[in-house]
Amino acid sequence: MQLVKTNRDTLLRPLQIVSGIVERRHTLPILANILIRKEGEKVSFLSTDIEVQITTNAKVGSGSEVAATTVAARKLLDILRALPDTGEVSLTLSNKRMTVQSGKSRFALQTLAAEEFPTVAQADHYNATVTLPQKTLKHLFNMVHFSMAQQDIRYYLNGLLLVLDGKNVIAVATDGHRLAFCQVATEQEFARQEVIIPRKTIIELQRLLEETDEPVQLEIANNQVKLSFADIELISKLVEGKFPDYTRVVPKGYKNDFTISRDQLLRSLQRAAIMTSDKFKGVRWVVTPGSLKISSTNADQEEAIEELEIDYGGDSVDIGFNVTYLLDVLNNLKGDNVNIALGDANSSALITVPENADFKYVVMPMRI
Repeated sequence: MQLVKTNRDTLLRPLQIVSGIVERRHTLPILANILIRKEGEKVSFLSTDIEVQITTNAKVGSGSEVAATTVAARKLLDILRALPDTGEVSLTLSNKRMTVQSGKSRFALQTLAAEEFPTVAQADHYNATVTLPQKTLKHLFNMVHFSMAQQDIRYYLNGLLLVLDGKNVIAVATDGHRLAFCQVATEQEFARQEVIIPRKTIIELQRLLEETDEPVQLEIANNQVKLSFADIELISKLVEGKFPDYTRVVPKGYKNDFTISRDQLLRSLQRAAIMTSDKFKGVRWVVTPGSLKISSTNADQEEAIEELEIDYGGDSVDIGFNVTYLLDVLNNLKGDNVNIALGDANSSALITVPENADFKYVVMPMRI
């Protein structure tokens, strides 16, 4: 039975959308597959790793029959990528094998029964629904994602806190050493709600969301979040646990602060980072009236020193930072200038964007 007949790129797009979450190694071999369902010309593609599930549709079906099967996601994707981009591709199902044919190229792939494919059950009830432009949600995630922990024993840090509060949608991420906060205002009003979205889901959404004003609908249940945009539906489990109180982490009332060119500071830190080692990423800041001196050393007694003029008349502060944490935030910000607020050598620094209260970045000091 012929499932699909279309040009290569039309078939490649839905496969690329769903293949991102497919793991190469699984305890369940069928999870390396994608589920393909055909009803007439409508074909749906579905992938899951039990935690996250992505579905998309395309009108690429051939014939009026109804059929379903599962096939290895990576192999099918690799085959399509390797075929000429001008050719027509057909997928045919026969005797538990799928044949991929284009011109004089033909591939026979093993399939597994669609009935055995484990799909994520949708929540019966969603407590809140938010509709935002795709680019707004993408912006929220972009501004904080780099602060998420990776494989931390405190599992609730391996994700992003999404807060609905009044008319604001807030995103917060922390790994215990730095914290990023970003918020956007909406026309909608919400009862306060907090959920932790897993790291893998956030990374996947950054790949799938586009810089457009097209809407994305986000629905929140007790243990699940569902996002619908364009022809994509993504369902993800939530991380259970209590996220740290971010309002207590953000310093208030610092009197020592200065504004500096983001690009100038970024380039100085990039140069200073050359002299740090993989094991020790520390850079030292000595802030005095009119001057910021950045220095770094390594085990070979090598040294880098950068001196920048700043408009500053506060106390002298001698403080150390992990340079990676500073580079992460400066690379993700888009504005021309950043504001740096400091307490003393043992207090966290606060990085903000001038005249913008919607973004805050807190980074803890380190001993140099």
